[in-house]
Parts: sequence; structure tokens; C-alpha cells
Amino acid sequence: MLSIIGTIIIGFIVGLLARALKPGDDKLGFIMTTVLGIAGAFLANFVGGRLGWYAPGEAAGWIASIVGAVVLLVIYGWAKARA
Repeated sequence: MLSIIGTIIIGFIVGLLARALKPGDDKLGFIMTTVLGIAGAFLANFVGGRLGWYAPGEAAGWIASIVGAVVLLVIYGWAKARA
């Protein structure tokens, strides 16, 4: 239970930092910001694992998680503009 709460808190922080670093108005609420941060960490972990940066079971770092979240924000903005 504590691990889930920690993941949510860290995901929210990563999501906030990613939104602060990417210019533009993303208009995401608390839940979507948290999901963005968690998904960014998963993306960073997946890509880093494929490139050999992380061993199996090793978590991505803060910077990689924020970069992953910014990438997802860019993709979200691109998809939203096309719709």
C-alpha cells in the first residue's frame, strides 16, 4: 500500500515538473498530471531497458522520468492538435 502511495506522489511530482518544463498550456488536472508522471517513468524505464541503460527490475531515474513525461506531453499536444 505504501509503495502505491509513493508511486502516486512521485508520479505527481514528475508530472508537475514535466508540465513546467514544456512550454504551452496543457490543461491537465491532478489525476492526469499524476498519470502523466507515472507513464513517463514507465516510458523511460522501457526505453532505458531496451538501450541497456537499466538492468531488469531497476527503476528509471528522476531525469529520465521527467524526459519521458515531456515526450508524452509533446505526443499528447500533437494528437490534440490533429483532432
